[in-house]
Amino acid sequence: MSARPLRIGPRAAAALLLVTLIGIAAFGWPLLADRQSGLAHSQDAPWLFAGLLPLLVAVVVATIADQGMDAKAVAMLGVLAAVGAALRPLGAGTAGLEPMFFLMVLSGRVLGPGFGFVLGSVTMFASALLTGGVGPWMPFQMLAMGWFSLGAGLLPGAEKLRGRAELLMLAAYGFAGSFAYGTIMNLQGWVLLQGMGQGISFHPGDPVPANLARFAAYCVATSLGWDLGRAVLTVVLTLTIGGTLLKALRRAVRKAAFEVPVSFGSR
Repeated sequence: MSARPLRIGPRAAAALLLVTLIGIAAFGWPLLADRQSGLAHSQDAPWLFAGLLPLLVAVVVATIADQGMDAKAVAMLGVLAAVGAALRPLGAGTAGLEPMFFLMVLSGRVLGPGFGFVLGSVTMFASALLTGGVGPWMPFQMLAMGWFSLGAGLLPGAEKLRGRAELLMLAAYGFAGSFAYGTIMNLQGWVLLQGMGQGISFHPGDPVPANLARFAAYCVATSLGWDLGRAVLTVVLTLTIGGTLLKALRRAVRKAAFEVPVSFGSR
């Protein structure tokens, strides 16, 4: 039996699309708002969090309804989320070294984009509770990590590509995705930090290209080194122990036989 990623059906895809659209609007709407608008994400985060949790539940329910995730997959989701949450404190606060990212890449790769999105979001939620990192940034972190893991599940060659070539592809994705995660999260915090300097501050109501140019300068000045540390660690862990973990995850998927229907016969 092959260890195929959990497929994503039409209902799960629709739920993921809805979550993604809400997330894009939540991250990017301040760039399009005028000077009189309330721009603080600390004000809209509770609303985003209130909307995000039922939507995450909807993704899980839709995946179950599409026969892509059963009780065994939900149990594996809990185990991997617990491991990821435990990994985060090991490097948090030290030059961006966050080992949980490499686990999200490999899990999304093996178990598919729908599972990956839910896993990334749930892991970030659990780790925030574990580390006391609950704040207005948490729903944005949940979305960004969900997208990061989802992207790993969308990489090509999920059933055929193996060996060194696969690890190199995952390492390249982890490197680029680590920077993408940091950039997206910078956008969430950048709109709150005004008055830092004419060249890097957010100016409400200014043209989008001008604000994006200042945002790029802000990322280089404040988080480039942090994102680089996260990216390098993800690459190193993927290339060194990624092969072993991929085999273990695929073995678990084969033994669990997620998509095999359970039937009860008479004796």
